Amino acid sequence: MKFLDLAKVYIRSGGGGAGCSSFRREKFIEFGGPDGGDGGNGGSVWAEAVEGLNTLIDFRYQQHFFAKNGQPGMGSQRTGKSGEDIVLKVPVGTEIIDEDEETLIADLTESGQRVLLAQGGNGGWGNLRFKSSTNRAPSRANPGQPGVERTIWLRLKLIADAGLVGLPNAGKSTLLAAVSNARPKIADYPFTTLVPNLGVVGIDGKEFVMADIPGLIEGASEGRGLGDLFLGHVERCAVLLHLVDGTSSTIARDYRTILQELEAYSEDLVAKPRITALNKVDALDAKTLANRRRSLEKVAGGPVHLISGVSGAGVQEVLRALLSIIAEGRREAAPEEREWRP
Repeated sequence: MKFLDLAKVYIRSGGGGAGCSSFRREKFIEFGGPDGGDGGNGGSVWAEAVEGLNTLIDFRYQQHFFAKNGQPGMGSQRTGKSGEDIVLKVPVGTEIIDEDEETLIADLTESGQRVLLAQGGNGGWGNLRFKSSTNRAPSRANPGQPGVERTIWLRLKLIADAGLVGLPNAGKSTLLAAVSNARPKIADYPFTTLVPNLGVVGIDGKEFVMADIPGLIEGASEGRGLGDLFLGHVERCAVLLHLVDGTSSTIARDYRTILQELEAYSEDLVAKPRITALNKVDALDAKTLANRRRSLEKVAGGPVHLISGVSGAGVQEVLRALLSIIAEGRREAAPEEREWRP
């Protein structure tokens, strides 16, 4: 299945059916009177977050969603049938944005969440509704309300607790494959990862979700390489794991490059809790490892974990550090959730 995280969709709700102007005419019934029924309501367009989806690829092949109109009313006080609603099934984590690509309509972060995108038009009243003591034979009937037509954008941001960032070939996919059930493509050339990957990580009897996004390069915020197209998928993460390739001779520069690209994308992203790890330590001798660790600690301004996604060295310690920050974030969010939930 191909990965797609942005889709443009055209929607239209159904118009309401017209009311009926009708009179009861039967043999031997002298005063029949009005009996026109109401028109049916038009169908509405909804969006619903569902489990089991992790891409918007379905919306590449179908971009138009038009709900049906309500049927007009009929004589004998018969109400027209309402049009059926349309429900757009989207992955959890989908943002719904207006046509201007800036105004956020809804953010569906939980399974089962629904949002009304276009309300169906009300059906018109039949002439029976207008009968009164002073108007015994009204011929007036209302037309149905028209439907709503609009263009929206669907933008997917994957739900993950921890996000992996780093230059291409920093070993992100190798680490994700080593600690989770994910099986991303792994090879010894840049940009092996072309789409985000998710994996469930287990440590000390607890679990969290880790996201691996395609590697960033200098100038990604200006569109170089794969650009920063996929950075949105780590915006929801509680913590970032910044992997630096230990076999690189430009450790400090590699670290600053990623930091600059995160900052160019979003100040909120660069302000997130971040753990720095020097990867591929199994390929370095003790002296080189010590020098590069000092260099990275100096530019990072804090402690640096030494890990190897291949041998597993130091990986458990990093996972525990990630889990500690994630658990703290969950504890802080819990009171707020209890307050707002009915």
